Amino acid sequence: MQEVGEVLHLASSGRVVIRLSKPLRDGQIIVDSSGTKVAKVSEMIGPVDAPYASAVPLTNNIKKHVGHHVYIVEESPATKPKRFRGKRR
Repeated sequence: MQEVGEVLHLASSGRVVIRLSKPLRDGQIIVDSSGTKVAKVSEMIGPVDAPYASAVPLTNNIKKHVGHHVYIVEESPATKPKRFRGKRR
């Protein structure tokens, strides 16, 4: 597991705001220290030097993760390039 940042707060829109230590891609799954899925990155916001992520929570009890470090386990299928299927012209 690689540490990627810290959960800041739950926004009024229902999304989780995460301060990142390294940039992520949309669709990556973020987990806590025990490996429980916490959120899925929906978009990157803020400056390139100090990025933030807006993520959709994947747990009902997101408030207990506020202030804790979060990690990524590996590349999720959403970030892997798709192979071409079908007939090429």
